[in-house]
Amino acid sequence: MKLGVIADDFTGASDIALMLSEAGMQTAQFVGVPSSTEASGSGTNCDAGVISLKSRTEPAVDAIRQSLAASDWLLSQGCEQIVFKVCSTFDSTDEGNIGPVTQALAERLGEQTVLVCPAFPENGRTVYQGHLFVGETLLNESGMQNHPLTPMRDPDIRRVLSRQTTWPVSHIAHRTVRQGAESIGDAINAKTGSMAILDAITDEDLIAIGKAAAGRRLVTGGSGIAIGLPANFGITPHQHSWTGIGGKAVVLSGSCSTATRGQVSHYRQKAPSREIMVEDVIGGWVSIDELVEWTISQDEPPLLFSSADPETVSQVQQRFGRDKSASAIENLFYDLAAALVGAGVERIVVAGGETSGAVVSGIKASTFEIGPRIAPGVPALSVAGQPLALALKSGNFGGPNFFEDALHVLRAGS
Repeated sequence: MKLGVIADDFTGASDIALMLSEAGMQTAQFVGVPSSTEASGSGTNCDAGVISLKSRTEPAVDAIRQSLAASDWLLSQGCEQIVFKVCSTFDSTDEGNIGPVTQALAERLGEQTVLVCPAFPENGRTVYQGHLFVGETLLNESGMQNHPLTPMRDPDIRRVLSRQTTWPVSHIAHRTVRQGAESIGDAINAKTGSMAILDAITDEDLIAIGKAAAGRRLVTGGSGIAIGLPANFGITPHQHSWTGIGGKAVVLSGSCSTATRGQVSHYRQKAPSREIMVEDVIGGWVSIDELVEWTISQDEPPLLFSSADPETVSQVQQRFGRDKSASAIENLFYDLAAALVGAGVERIVVAGGETSGAVVSGIKASTFEIGPRIAPGVPALSVAGQPLALALKSGNFGGPNFFEDALHVLRAGS
């Protein structure tokens, strides 16, 4: 294993795993830090290992502990470089966890300057003058300011990161980045002892940043940062084989993002659907057995969703509390996913990072094989050793037809 990735959520892990796979790296995605039994053979038979954590919204001390354990395991497999993969919208709070985890990893690895770049131009995420844009809109005006767990109200990620770490935060402007890897390298050397935010607005910028990152022990960024890293290890792009699965299928959505709510609205016009209300879950009025029975009885892959608008989410959180509301839905999807697989469901499309984490934990998956692209940042995944295929989608990823597209790619013969 040459390159190790620590992802702070499950959708982000599959996102960057796809980028590395498409760049030619044989990539394995692990759920949590593998045990010696789970990883037997896997750690030495791939170029890149991606460890999926559920640490984005955990207390910082827990996120640090999990991330350091992941780093230690990846290094034990021979990894020469670690990537801390964060969301391309820099999802975090003023307490972290991007800054605290990056700092802890850098100190463990002995890295004196950390490159930080969440840009993912293909999905409209760019960084210019230290500010993060979603399309043509600043981050804090993109809908992310309404995120129920990590509301992003400051588009200047220099300020965001500065509030999360005791390290100095510096900036490498686009005028330097566009001059190429050598200029970026000179700028990095001048920023020693800091976390350096790099501007990037095109894939060419990310390729140059990746080249400049050669030999660095640690890089923090979105999945776009992976575009330029495989070449540093002598890897060239090539395709990997994929065999889908054609069994029963379901769509599960717990994301409240603008994009996902549009996808839910679109898919509901074409397939059976059930909305799951937080108050019903907390009140004990939702039956897992009944939901499974209803799902299995449908001729078309149905949709089970809890994807309310920001105003409704806010009202529910005020009534029950943010943590209780989030936990209720995550626990529901955890139990539901396990029961659905037990009932014979073999294809699951999931929308939302926290929901994806709950589903993956519920089905007790340990290792994923990376399949073809469904949408930018979203691959098809097969669970090693099981007849089960998944798509794990970050909230704002994918077009209006994403659910149909995902079900098609996951199906056998696609």
